Amino acid sequence: MCRLYGFRASAPTKVECGLVLAQNSLLAQSRSDSRGTSHADGWGIATYPNGAPQVERRASAAFQGLHFGTVAERVYARTVVAHVRNATVGAQRRENAHPFRWRTWIFAHNGTVRMFDAVRPILERATNSAFGRLSEDSSDSEVIFHWLLSRMHEADIDLDSGGSSPDAVAGELATAVRDVERICQREGAEEPSRLNWILTDGSLLLASRWHSELHLLIRHGVHDCEICGIPHIDTSPGEDYRAVVVASEPISDEDWKPIPEASVLVVSPDLQAEIRFV
Repeated sequence: MCRLYGFRASAPTKVECGLVLAQNSLLAQSRSDSRGTSHADGWGIATYPNGAPQVERRASAAFQGLHFGTVAERVYARTVVAHVRNATVGAQRRENAHPFRWRTWIFAHNGTVRMFDAVRPILERATNSAFGRLSEDSSDSEVIFHWLLSRMHEADIDLDSGGSSPDAVAGELATAVRDVERICQREGAEEPSRLNWILTDGSLLLASRWHSELHLLIRHGVHDCEICGIPHIDTSPGEDYRAVVVASEPISDEDWKPIPEASVLVVSPDLQAEIRFV
């Protein structure tokens, strides 16, 4: 199990409070989440400076040392994906820390693929080698990412233009969740897999909820931050600011809503958020 954070906004935004300073920030959750579980097996933060993804990852705990806070402090972006890891499949090493990147695409996972030793070869046989080589110690999450990219490619989704159809990507993501669960059950899984995924190309952002909690916050307009007391956005007068935040747990005292079980959140490039059931 892990903790996720995804962010899309209409203007560059400082996200340090959500990642570091809030009472239930991602940094705080890495030490102990709402159930008392530590997520100390690595961390990562992905952003899109100048339109190209940049990912910082470490195998250490986010709460150990100052590096997570230092990276989070300088993030000022429209799109952010962050993750703290509680390893279930794959060793504690930097290569297994999330988020993962392929070209413009970023992916992070909270959960576990059940019966993964049996499921992995099935997924790998269905994965196009063009999406990169996987080591024997690759996590279930990275295997899923490569398999998902391959499915999107086979579905004629343009992975390179930055203009992928929200409907097409959302449909493929929803089908992929169901297919992974079906494969796991066929291989003997007695419990459901936990498949909370965040996927983005920098403009389109999607998140699945499957047997793990996930929450949504929509911000409209520029307001003073409840944590530090100042707005985090440099906007022009009258600009219609909008932001969509998704996280494993509510981070602040704002109006977070639970995302329904067995659904996919689709955040379009124009910041419209829609829930679609799997």
